[in-house]
Amino acid sequence: MSPVAEVPRSENPYRPSISREGLSPTHPVTATDEYGDRREVHIAGESPLTLYVDEREIVTLMTLGTHPEALALGYLRTQRLIESLDRIRSVVVDWKTESVKVTTWNGVDGWDEKLKKRIVTTGCGQGTVFSCTLDSIYESRLPEVTIRQSTVYGLLDSIRKHNEIYRRAGAVHGCGLCKDTAVQMFVEDVGRHNAADAIAGYMWLEHMTGADKIFYTTGRLTSEIVMKVAQMGIPILLSRSGVTNMGLELAGELGVTMIARAKGKHFLVYHGQMTFDAQPARLA
Repeated sequence: MSPVAEVPRSENPYRPSISREGLSPTHPVTATDEYGDRREVHIAGESPLTLYVDEREIVTLMTLGTHPEALALGYLRTQRLIESLDRIRSVVVDWKTESVKVTTWNGVDGWDEKLKKRIVTTGCGQGTVFSCTLDSIYESRLPEVTIRQSTVYGLLDSIRKHNEIYRRAGAVHGCGLCKDTAVQMFVEDVGRHNAADAIAGYMWLEHMTGADKIFYTTGRLTSEIVMKVAQMGIPILLSRSGVTNMGLELAGELGVTMIARAKGKHFLVYHGQMTFDAQPARLA
């Protein structure tokens, strides 16, 4: 039997060795507008990225490619395929082979059991949930919180400054990691689940907790998005889009505050508590 590698210990929080191979998010092309004029515009990138763990192929993600290392880590975290960051030795992206290779210190137990069942979801750019995720999701019950209406309005105002790729090229979803009315990180990708996983990976790398955070997404609130947010420990989920019945049911079971159809002064609280401290004037 080969010797077991020892995970390095230090006074600083552990961080695996990672590459930095983010791609440019947009590409210039020429298109014809409604007047028949030719002009240069930008379109969103889309690249396949196959995730390997210790040389074992796990999944291929279609991604914008701006945060590939964080995306890989977040995918492993939210799918519960690897439980602890200190089990990971390195994360290396190679766009020539369209791959991201994650190497662990001592391997991962029970791969066959973890990967034996896959559920295809509504996710764009990804859309797979493994059985190990479903088996452990109810461990993520979150504490009750109350959000202020004024915080929602302040956050929506802050978010408007962050969807740069969408304004330039369209074709992407955006997700934000927020605290009160401040946006701490905003990620855009061709799939909202990719953007969510990149934020999960960033939180993992930075050893951030989610209890005082709000998660914003431009996409619909499905059961899979609720699962990911619960795995991050974030109690509040905010979206400008709508809600699915399974997403709402799961939010209730896990204690996730769910606010959707949020745009301007309008929103709907589907689950959770709010202090109404900034009510707009009612239309006559």
